Amino acid sequence: MEIVAVSPPSAVSLRRQPAPRSLSHRPVTRSRGRWDGRPLVLSEDIFRDVVMRERKRADRFDQSFLLVLVALKPGRAAEPSSWASVIDSVYAAKRDTDVLGWFERGSVIGLILPALEASDASSIGEVESRVHRALAARLEGHARSDFAVRVHCHTPIKPAAQPSEKAETLLDNLHVSTRTRIRSVLKRCLDVTGSTALLAIISPLFLLIAVLVKVKSPGPVFFRQVRVGKFGKPFTMLKFRTMHANNDHAIHKEFVSQLIKGKTPTSNDGKATSFKIVNDPRVTAVGHVLRKTSLDELPQLWNVIRGDMSLVGPRPPLSYEVEQYKPWHYRRVLEAKPGITGLWQVSGRSRTTFDDMVRLDLRYAKNPSAWTDIKILLATPRAVISGKGAC
Repeated sequence: MEIVAVSPPSAVSLRRQPAPRSLSHRPVTRSRGRWDGRPLVLSEDIFRDVVMRERKRADRFDQSFLLVLVALKPGRAAEPSSWASVIDSVYAAKRDTDVLGWFERGSVIGLILPALEASDASSIGEVESRVHRALAARLEGHARSDFAVRVHCHTPIKPAAQPSEKAETLLDNLHVSTRTRIRSVLKRCLDVTGSTALLAIISPLFLLIAVLVKVKSPGPVFFRQVRVGKFGKPFTMLKFRTMHANNDHAIHKEFVSQLIKGKTPTSNDGKATSFKIVNDPRVTAVGHVLRKTSLDELPQLWNVIRGDMSLVGPRPPLSYEVEQYKPWHYRRVLEAKPGITGLWQVSGRSRTTFDDMVRLDLRYAKNPSAWTDIKILLATPRAVISGKGAC
């Protein structure tokens, strides 16, 4: 673990301090400590990683935490001695369990307060007041005006009953680096190029399926359904219609409810199933074939071109699915854009729990790359033919 001794960001003493010879074989992990008489401050990369880990831990165990940031105001320049006083002030306000580090090296110092009742306004106010009092005791008035204190509260996600716009938060964008932006651009180029090429190649198949759907059952060719996209943003997903028109969704809603709760859903004939309703009476004869071959998903290429979806990513959920998510489940719609196919479709159909599916989605979101997308796309046809990827 990289630990930095506290000193002004421009001072030479900010460089890493070598560990004592007797402790050089192990890192210092205590957040409440000193090195050469100065508070220990985590480097920017390590501190941000700790914030993200604390966020995941809080979501997993339905807890809250606070992130206190003391930032240099735009257009202001701080003396090295002022930064030293700021860090000493934040250190004086911290508890033994709190973590101190650079949120942005040289401009923002941060403090993580885990396991705090962030929903309690008085607790938040007390933390902010404690930091302000510590700053007032160590900084002159003109120097104190150069800094601003912000308190960010993270509470376990409680999805709304209906999909709605969700603004990206400070923590959502914590790891948005230049490399991440480059990957996003490459992924978008792959999505647009691949979707456009596929639409051009399979346009005759599109026409054939449209005719069969229209001839075999009354109703529209396409089925439009509102799904929950990245950051909770709703969008209309397209599919070829595989069911009779004007169906009741109660069957699917009950099926999904059992699945998310960890129960093994059952089909109409009483047999245990994985992620599909077997012998669904709502599905037409043509629809059975389209679902088995996943051809009903092809219109979603238009969603990809529009930017609502990606070729590869987690499947977009329905609003009544999201209502029943545990806090950590909701990360699957926060950390990746929904896709037509994904890691679960090509490798996880043998898994029998919803939690396992979410873990696969999060594993993909954690290590995105164009090469990973290409491998998943190449593996999708085999998964579809085997029936493993049909969803």
